[in-house]
Amino acid sequence: MSAPEMKDLEKRMNGALDSLKHEFGGLRTGRAHVSLLEPVMVESYGAQMPLVQVATVSAPEPRMLTANVWDKSNVSAVEKGIRNAGLGLNPMVDGLSVRVPIPELTEERRVDLTKVASGYAEQSKIAIRNVRRHGIDAAKTAEKDGDLSKDDVKRIEGEIQTLTDTFVKKVDDTLAEKQQEIMQV
Repeated sequence: MSAPEMKDLEKRMNGALDSLKHEFGGLRTGRAHVSLLEPVMVESYGAQMPLVQVATVSAPEPRMLTANVWDKSNVSAVEKGIRNAGLGLNPMVDGLSVRVPIPELTEERRVDLTKVASGYAEQSKIAIRNVRRHGIDAAKTAEKDGDLSKDDVKRIEGEIQTLTDTFVKKVDDTLAEKQQEIMQV
């Protein structure tokens, strides 16, 4: 396994970390932000679609989001999608828009959000470990093909494990930061 492939593994692990940070962007601490509704999926035209493909989301007030639905037939589907997204939001239909008031976070809701954040972090760690497994499998395949010696494979496995440990620590640090942000009153 050559150095560029190590760079590829690092890039893929970094992608998992970036994805986690994006997911965390949707976990808001009581303030309205359009990224809060990014994970919402809507049943539209017989398929599951992201909310942003059927409506324009905006934050007209600090504690209010609105989804301006483009097609009148999707209004109830948007409302249902937001309600069922597990975000603890209670949307209200207002013509072609769906208004979503952002409730004040209770202590219980903050604890729930930290659990959601932990779940996102665990998914990110799984993705990083999958990249590690892929890299180690590639090294073992190269050994079977006669491209690498046993010693090279051991060295590469060590490098991959070190890289994995580094990224898992970054995930843990990012999670701790987000949990602290959520729990601040």
